[in-house]
Amino acid sequence: MSHDRQFCTFFVDSLHFGVPVLGVQEVLRFQPMTPVPRAPGVVSGLMNLRGQIVTAVDMRRRLTLPPREGPRMPMNVVLRNDDDSVSLLVDEIGDVIDAREDAFERTPRTLNPVTREVVSGVYKLENSLLLVLDTESVLAPYVHA
Repeated sequence: MSHDRQFCTFFVDSLHFGVPVLGVQEVLRFQPMTPVPRAPGVVSGLMNLRGQIVTAVDMRRRLTLPPREGPRMPMNVVLRNDDDSVSLLVDEIGDVIDAREDAFERTPRTLNPVTREVVSGVYKLENSLLLVLDTESVLAPYVHA
């Protein structure tokens, strides 16, 4: 199976996302963060990951979804981004899956416009749609100053 169709998956609300596994540095439980004054609202803060400073982007805020409810803390999907890393704060981590090339389709027009702008396409899985996250469009406004 080709690595470019192998995805690390996660959930934000009821949305099932995937990012190419080769772009993922690691997956972690919630980490303490330092708030960043005057940062965009989607930036939850900075975390120190074994000496590396990582910006954390809250995917619920990025997708204009309501805040996480209850005591559950978000999980971190740490992505490699050029020379640095960025963490996506997500609700739940899924599996690593291999997607069939012939199951790929363009992003449906029925998807919420805010979500559609950060998705590069979808894979039809047996029980769900896997939304392929376009990490550049998610992160560009917040991590490239």
